[in-house]
Amino acid sequence: MATNLSIDPELIEQALKVSGERTKKAAVTRALEEFISRRKQKCLLDLMGKLEWDQSFDYKADRSRR
Repeated sequence: MATNLSIDPELIEQALKVSGERTKKAAVTRALEEFISRRKQKCLLDLMGKLEWDQSFDYKADRSRR
């Protein structure tokens, strides 16, 4: 899907520098992926203190290899 956007050229240049991407498209794509990922993480953090946990659950035992 082709989309034309008017983005601040200084922001694009900064995104290219900090991301290490070679193209504007790649830099914008990476920025969007990271934005989405952080928002999803924030939603999980918002659940802190709102869920009930089973205190008897041993997460370390569940990790053990069989």
